[in-house]
Amino acid sequence: MAIATINPTTGVVEQEFTPHTDAEVEAIVAGTFAANAVLAKTTFEQRAEWMRAAADLLDAELETVAALASTEMGKTLDTAKYEVAKSARGMRWYADHAAEYLADEHPVEAGDVGASSVGLRYQPLGTVLAVMPWNYPFWQVIRFAAPALMAGNTGLLKHASSVPQCAIYLGELFARGGFPKEAFQTLLIEGGRVAPLLDDPRVRAVTLTGSVGAGASVAAAAGRNIKKSVLELGGADVFVVMPSADIAAAATAGVNARVQNSGQSCIAAKRYYVHTDVYDDFAERFVAGMAAQRPGDPFGSETDFGPLATEQGRIDAHELVEDAVAKGATLLAGGVVPDGPGWFYPATVLADVTPEMRIFREECFGPVATIFRVDGVEDAIARSNDSDFGLSSSVWTNDDDEAERFQDGIEAGGVFVNGLTASFPQLPFGGIKQSGYGRELSALGIREFTNIKTVWRK
Repeated sequence: MAIATINPTTGVVEQEFTPHTDAEVEAIVAGTFAANAVLAKTTFEQRAEWMRAAADLLDAELETVAALASTEMGKTLDTAKYEVAKSARGMRWYADHAAEYLADEHPVEAGDVGASSVGLRYQPLGTVLAVMPWNYPFWQVIRFAAPALMAGNTGLLKHASSVPQCAIYLGELFARGGFPKEAFQTLLIEGGRVAPLLDDPRVRAVTLTGSVGAGASVAAAAGRNIKKSVLELGGADVFVVMPSADIAAAATAGVNARVQNSGQSCIAAKRYYVHTDVYDDFAERFVAGMAAQRPGDPFGSETDFGPLATEQGRIDAHELVEDAVAKGATLLAGGVVPDGPGWFYPATVLADVTPEMRIFREECFGPVATIFRVDGVEDAIARSNDSDFGLSSSVWTNDDDEAERFQDGIEAGGVFVNGLTASFPQLPFGGIKQSGYGRELSALGIREFTNIKTVWRK
């Protein structure tokens, strides 16, 4: 894939970028590796000052930066502004809490292990490579970069080829805030050139958000080189509705859960399991809400969601819908590719989906929902867990016992009751099964790329 800004609203190539040469990649990697020694000697207080300064820049440039995201991947301008502001908040969170998260610990009495003193110390690993996707071009990067830099690591960013202007901005942001110039840099390279970086001993760890195939490839290379890796590989998240729920509120939230970011979110709800007693009421409200959603120009004030980010993304989503309909699924809303420029796709709802249909198992990265009847809590849990993915989930019930059963029984990295799945700097984020491993955010996220060193003295 060419490294280029291709406006998904028009399909027009607005700007192309020449990939870094092998010599340029070598210079960038060498510089970032050398910066390890400099950054590791700085204090938390110094790094926090730089991180806050970078966050201030992001806030000050919010309008311009949000427009970049809307132009390059098609999210609405309001959504882009929220993402940029959230990124700045995440940076300040780690500026404020990194020292606390990585403070020396004393988990046992020294005498219990035959020592006069004993403890745990968290130290940076070195250069971490981040392979990042286009769907949240700022937040996905910041939720890695802020904790990694605050821990004293340096970073190399290989961003998606379709968001090069966002990548270039991020590659310069931290140096503008005061960090050593080469502590965090962007590599403009195609995906096929990631493998040599994983073989490079100067790269000590890798984090990737992307497809299962990409994750498997990176994990294999990291394993071959005995390097730490953290993977977030998407999901087929469930949205469960029980009779005790506020059905109107659940239906409204369900629409937002499916069309947020034009449906291009790993934690967007995709499978809707609704108790048979309230299925008809919920389905009527939900389908009407989906049908009313207005795709359009991301910069338009009347737009509910923008185009899909890439032409191939629209092709993939529509193929899943066509396959389901051809095999007997009922199309309740959407499902027709609109005429005209851009990679727009309507909010779509499918019922009567069965296991032989591809969408039953595969993640649909677009505004397409599948809706099913369930008989009760155990049926909903069993069907939720009948998936290769396990990222997160959203459950709607006002029965405390039901809520506890869902929170304990659903196989996922998160269970949100009466609210949409979201990511917060304060809470760990990640999945299980083919949704990946490891955690981002919170104290757990900043510790992923540290050497947890035992220090023992006689």
